[in-house]
This record gives sequence, C-alpha cells and structure tokens, in this order.
Amino acid sequence: MKILVCISHVPDTTSKINFTEGDTKFDTNGVQFVINPNDEFGLTRAMWFKEKQGATVDVVNVGGPETEPTLRKALAIGADSAIRVNTEPTDGFVVAKQLAKVVQDGGYDLVIAGRESIDYNGGMVPGMLARLNNANFVNTCIGLEVEGTAVTAVREIDGGKETVTTSFPLVIGGQKGLVEESDLRIPNMRGIMMARKKPLTVLEPVEASAETASVKFEKPAPKGAVTLIDPDNVEELVNLLHNEAKVI
Repeated sequence: MKILVCISHVPDTTSKINFTEGDTKFDTNGVQFVINPNDEFGLTRAMWFKEKQGATVDVVNVGGPETEPTLRKALAIGADSAIRVNTEPTDGFVVAKQLAKVVQDGGYDLVIAGRESIDYNGGMVPGMLARLNNANFVNTCIGLEVEGTAVTAVREIDGGKETVTTSFPLVIGGQKGLVEESDLRIPNMRGIMMARKKPLTVLEPVEASAETASVKFEKPAPKGAVTLIDPDNVEELVNLLHNEAKVI
C-alpha cells in the first residue's frame, strides 16, 4: 500500500496573529509554524499502516522553502520521503491541482489529508483532490481500517457516526479520531538525525488559477468587549425587549 499524507504548514494556535498592509496580508513575523493538527492525526495513522502492514508513506506540502522544517518534522516522525510543490498556496483549488498531479505521478493508493487546515479553515482541498483524481472520498473520517484492497472507514455525521466500505484509490479528510491525541508522536533524536538523510524533492507547480482571494482580514472582538449602543436606538431596543422578549 502506497500512502501520501498532505501536510499543511500552519501557525501554532498559541501565536499572536497580526496583519499588515491595511489588514490585507498575514504578518508571519515572530509566528511559530507547525504541522496542521488534522494532518498530524492522519500522519500518525499512516505510520500505523507502515508499521503493521508494510505501507510506504510519503508526505507532501504546497508552499515555499519556509515550509521545509515542517516537512522535516514529518520525516522525523517516520515518513519515508517528502515532496514540496514550489508555489504559494493562494487558494484551495490551486493546492488541490498541485496535489492531484503529485498523486497521479506517484500512483498512490491512499491519500490522507486533514478535513481542513486551522488557518483558513476552507475544508475544500480533500474533496476537490478526490474529484480531480477520480478517487473515492470519505470526509470527516474518524476511523480507518484496510484489509487487502477493502477499506472500512468511519466518519462523523450530525448526531453520530457512520461506517462505510470503499476501495482504492481513496482520499480521506481526516480529523481527531483517526488516532487520539495521546497517540501523536514527538520526534526523537534518532528520528531527527534520520530525517536529514531522507529525500525531500522539490517540484515545480502545474498551471492553475486561483478561484478565490482574501480581500481583508479582521480580528474577532476581544473577550469581554462591550458593544456600545447608539443612543438614537435605545428607545427601539427598550420597545423590543418589552414587547417581543417580554422583559419587564
């Protein structure tokens, strides 16, 4: 079984986020980047298949040279090789197009992607990737077992979970549940040393046009912030509270 794990390079959730150029650009200064948590669950599950069933595991990222430390961490966790597509991930469609070419050229049976990244939370790449490659697709996947060419997956649905059977080629949008947080792996010294010798291939991108663009960013209101009421609307607010909400 040949597995490709998609790795997003995302800000650590403890980082302080700022924007520049009139809130139109994300400021990366001083920000610590990590493997996207949903991708890390998928990588850990892929390592289980490698150790139990002899699968080969590659990791891939769409991004510039700044993402390579994140790929090296994935290699230190145990992936066999890494691929970086050398282009800016401007939107989900561009990313999916780049990944689709890697999947086609690599002949992967199983592609494990996180259901969404924690930065832009688009949640679109796994589904588009499956469509571009004519592969089966299971989203919000919280369980995955493989027996030969038969695959059993469990996915989260409203109010519960659903078990489905499918086959390769397969793309999943994974999340917590593929493994538990206690199963996540921290690279040890041996893994870090071995990662330096593992191949990291840089590919040039295929042509793809972005279908969406970020126009402006806005921070959420700080906790405890008070919304001021326009004095001209106080009478209307009192009327609504009294007559509709029945506040006396």
